[in-house]
Amino acid sequence: MKILIISVNRNRSPVAVLPYGACVAAQAALAAGHETRLLDLMFEKEPHKAVERACRDFRPDVAGFSLRNIDNNDLRHPVSYAAEAASLIGLARRACCAKIVLGGAAAIVMPEALLRRTGADWCVRGDAAAAFPLFLSALAAGGAPLSVPGVCAIDGGRFVASPQDLSTPAGAGLFPEFGRWLDLRAYARNMSAVPLKTKLGCPFGCVYCTYPAIEGGVYRLSPPEAVLRAVRELAASGVRDIEFVDNVFNSPYGHAIELCGLLAGSRTGVRFHTMELTPEFTDAPLLAAMGRAGFAGIGITAESADDRVLAALGKNYSAAHLELAARAVEGQELPCMWIFMLGAPGETKETVERSLDFASRRVRPSDAVFFNAGVRLYPGTALEAAARREGTLIKPAAEMLDPVFYVSPGVEKDWLLKTLAAATRKNLNFIDSASLELPFLSGLYGLAHLAGIKQPLWKHTRLIRRGLRGLGVKT
Repeated sequence: MKILIISVNRNRSPVAVLPYGACVAAQAALAAGHETRLLDLMFEKEPHKAVERACRDFRPDVAGFSLRNIDNNDLRHPVSYAAEAASLIGLARRACCAKIVLGGAAAIVMPEALLRRTGADWCVRGDAAAAFPLFLSALAAGGAPLSVPGVCAIDGGRFVASPQDLSTPAGAGLFPEFGRWLDLRAYARNMSAVPLKTKLGCPFGCVYCTYPAIEGGVYRLSPPEAVLRAVRELAASGVRDIEFVDNVFNSPYGHAIELCGLLAGSRTGVRFHTMELTPEFTDAPLLAAMGRAGFAGIGITAESADDRVLAALGKNYSAAHLELAARAVEGQELPCMWIFMLGAPGETKETVERSLDFASRRVRPSDAVFFNAGVRLYPGTALEAAARREGTLIKPAAEMLDPVFYVSPGVEKDWLLKTLAAATRKNLNFIDSASLELPFLSGLYGLAHLAGIKQPLWKHTRLIRRGLRGLGVKT
């Protein structure tokens, strides 16, 4: 069959992200013998015209829409992307006779709501490398796609779904040929790193998280040697920045250490990044190994510096782990961004102040701190159930496509936002969602690339904010 994969995401805040899942699906369809094309809308100035042109020129049998994000995850100015996806899908229907199928993280998290909102024929959940070829085979044979694990649809007004199979090993399907499907130079000009996964699955029980629904709750590890081969192939094609986008990079700890050892001896010239370190396993030996491997920037997902809040979030670590991680970071030269989530269950004015105090006291001034206010609620999570018990969430699950956020009853939303804004004004290395809305941010990335500045750009947060203030720009 002729398969057209369309990556819908065009959000570049804070940076343009390569459509990893869409590339995996396209690679899997191609490997299964189908004629496959991928349309990436990230840099399209007229996305509707691009979709119409691709549908009419290619005449696909199946048009797969990869939906990465449901919304912008911004409590202050929430924006849903479902309407645009529905518009693009409606256009594809008019332009060709293809069957329409949804995929991507957003579709896995809220399949029923997105099927109803967009009018798509099918949704395929689970590992794209395994599930998508099976779906296409069933469709090509005239069989019943709903017999394929992970496939769902609206049938006679009812949502029907087959159980996902999240037990397939993490294999070669994790490493698509990005250069075959994407304009890597365009992403490089926007200072975007190429994403790689070293594993699938997440065994942790964070109350707000959707990763177990997307990838399962058991680790499926790629052999470090396979990851190294993928790195070498990307390096040979000219890629210079790779970001490991595992749900948690440094768990299992031994897997991360082994991979870093291999990367250190590979001499590929690639700069590595990850924003997914848990404080629980962040120590001096790991950071030293990452430094030798060629990491240029790391992120620690601290979330809170208060034990009560961390326990309510279902975290496996305590505030003491944050202190130990900060001490380990101080002993290394790696640039580090700390990531906090304010307004979580159990949050009070006291706990908010505790997190802000930790960030100003223990984070190096040369590093950056990102604060997110509010917690996006998703159906099926423990936090959704807790919010319904509290009475803070009454909207039906089917209507949660439009952003719904949790803010602890112990803090007022307005107080939280004002307090965070004041802390950000005071500390030049603090940033929040408002910082990501600066209209010239993408242009700033382009200028940095032309100037030869290396990733990550956020390590220059203080310098950038000081310069913008000198120009009269409020940051």
